[in-house]
Amino acid sequence: MIEQFEEKILGGGSIGKEEAFYITGISGHEVFKLFLSANRIRSHFMGNRVGLCSIVNAKSGACPEDCSFCVQSSKSTAEIDVYPLMDKESIMEKARVAKRAGVKRFSIVTSGKRVSQKDLHSIAEMIADIKTIGLLPCASLGILEERNLEVLKTAGLDRCHHNLETSERFFPFICTTHTYRDKRKTIDSIRTTGLSICSGGIFGMGETWQDRIDMAFLLKDIDVDSVPINFLIPIKGTVLGHRDALHPFEALKIVSLYRFILPHKEIRVCGGRNQILNEFNSFIFLAGADSLLTGNYLTTPGKSYDEDLRLIKTYGLTL
Repeated sequence: MIEQFEEKILGGGSIGKEEAFYITGISGHEVFKLFLSANRIRSHFMGNRVGLCSIVNAKSGACPEDCSFCVQSSKSTAEIDVYPLMDKESIMEKARVAKRAGVKRFSIVTSGKRVSQKDLHSIAEMIADIKTIGLLPCASLGILEERNLEVLKTAGLDRCHHNLETSERFFPFICTTHTYRDKRKTIDSIRTTGLSICSGGIFGMGETWQDRIDMAFLLKDIDVDSVPINFLIPIKGTVLGHRDALHPFEALKIVSLYRFILPHKEIRVCGGRNQILNEFNSFIFLAGADSLLTGNYLTTPGKSYDEDLRLIKTYGLTL
């Protein structure tokens, strides 16, 4: 059956929700057939190039939102660094390190529901400088309106990140201080402004396979450019700190599922890759991913630039 789905996609077709749900039931040795099909779809549509991005936690902690997965949330008691917006030179030093490592995209990420006007204009200056050194500037700044996005686009912003996080059904179980509609409005504003859209979610929060499928098809309808796939790292002190971590093969099945549903899109494995996949990290491309967040995550360690570059070379892929 998987081979039939693959043939359909490679021929220019697509799968529906019923076919996607069939994929979620694959287990045992059949999982490897799924990975191989996902890899062929990745190769067909995305070639042998890997997209690398890196982020900087430019403003950390003290967030009024109650997102259950986040250590920076108002509900979290986990110990983290808390600081206001970093100065431009500190941001630029991190950007230059990423540039030397071969990273193509560099994103400024801030905690909180939205950025102040003062911080927005400071970030716009940073974006202009990031573009000057030859990186594609990205940003993840919470809820944004068109007027905010126009300021950033004028400064040189290429892509804006705003995760759906999960399905509309499950979202109220993980956050109550903003709505799914708020998220959709921000994504709509990103599109209206003419910026590239990066939107995905976090997996392992207690959502069902149906929730995962529903979010994938919504991302397809929105026609996002890049889909970040994050795996929950259960951290003591967060609301979801008690959850069991995803099994590595379940995490990889999610990557493959999204490649089947979104064959033409960047499937970017991000937060939790280091902690959840462990020794199976080398399977990410085989499972269908074509892009990576490299370096550290917001508050947890990731793979180093050198480790990821060696992995890419081992697979015979290029930047």
